[in-house]
Amino acid sequence: MSLESVRAWLAGHAPDLPLIEVAESTATVDAAARALGVEPGRIAKTLAVRVKDDVFLLVARGDARLDNIKTKAEFAGRPRMLGPEETLALTGHPVGGVCPFGLATGLPVYCDVSLRDFDRVYPAAGSLNSSVAVTPERLFELVGERWVDLCRLPEDDRHPGEGRDLGETRRDLPP
Repeated sequence: MSLESVRAWLAGHAPDLPLIEVAESTATVDAAARALGVEPGRIAKTLAVRVKDDVFLLVARGDARLDNIKTKAEFAGRPRMLGPEETLALTGHPVGGVCPFGLATGLPVYCDVSLRDFDRVYPAAGSLNSSVAVTPERLFELVGERWVDLCRLPEDDRHPGEGRDLGETRRDLPP
């Protein structure tokens, strides 16, 4: 059903975007990158996040990590990932197929600036083996409420103490 809601949404809002269905799983960033033949950063992962009483979707490049400190600064609260059942109930999409298209409920969608590193990205399309090919700017035009800077990139991990990932304990920081 979820793939069908995305297919219907795309037909009404972006019929020019190619819906990609593959035999292999695209449920994780690494699996999607392998199945689509692209680098993991080009996978546009969609995270369902709660900060205090607010729930939103964050679309970010696949190899970026949600930065707890940046998110607290932007939203004045600690981010929490939604569980699989709540994610499915709010988005209509299963974890592994969550995307900002064809949502079951109206949720704000924020696009992380990390997406701008690529000319084309591949968000999921509502199932565990589907994606859409889209430019970051077009993705934002279609679903984005605003651009945010909430993630850190793999190269940022080489600089201890500049940010913390959700649930991460930094053992390399002085006491």
